[in-house]
Amino acid sequence: MKINSALILCAGYGKRLNPLTLKIPKPLLKLNNITLLETCINTIIKLGIKRILINTFYLKEQISDFISSKNFSAEIKIFEDGKEILNTGGGVLKLMKNITNDDFLVFNPDTIWSDSYINEIRKMESFYFSNNLDNILLLTKKSLSFDQSFKGDFKLSNNLLKKNHKNNFIYIGCQILNKSLFTGYEVKNFSISEIWNELLKKDKLNGFESLNKFYHLTNLEIFKKLKDL
Repeated sequence: MKINSALILCAGYGKRLNPLTLKIPKPLLKLNNITLLETCINTIIKLGIKRILINTFYLKEQISDFISSKNFSAEIKIFEDGKEILNTGGGVLKLMKNITNDDFLVFNPDTIWSDSYINEIRKMESFYFSNNLDNILLLTKKSLSFDQSFKGDFKLSNNLLKKNHKNNFIYIGCQILNKSLFTGYEVKNFSISEIWNELLKKDKLNGFESLNKFYHLTNLEIFKKLKDL
């Protein structure tokens, strides 16, 4: 089995990057003369995925214009959150209603994606299907994060995630989810962490370790450091 749809979450305000994001949405900020969004899309295309859905809210016209101006080889559809921003959970729920398969990838474009992730994501996908899972998150050890201000999100053991005082793994912005996880949820503003927390209570939140150095556009200070690399 194979994932054939990917969602990219592009609705946020990016306030920690003000004043840059007062006029440019965070996914359209550039590093090495390429936008974060384009880097993310290129990674997804290299995974062999042909259908990409993007949600927008803040400065949405700029993202639509950007996609229109490019000639990506994948089919890319944009869906607006609506009158109110939907957050990560509501955003995923609205987008997934527009895909036919039950399993899909979700990407955050503020991770600096690269070709070195492709093999890892493929291995994560293989693990997901071979173990009949309904969720899996890509994580890395805190020590591999360029931004050392991150606190750990989870403890990872035998591909199961838990939370305790030794949360030494960080979620890095890529996950595979199944539509069934959203049963009973409405399209409104809620965080995907609500679903994660329900899975944690049942010992059913899964993780897959990335060994890549993790670069993430957290704030203005990190952006300046990344531009100097």
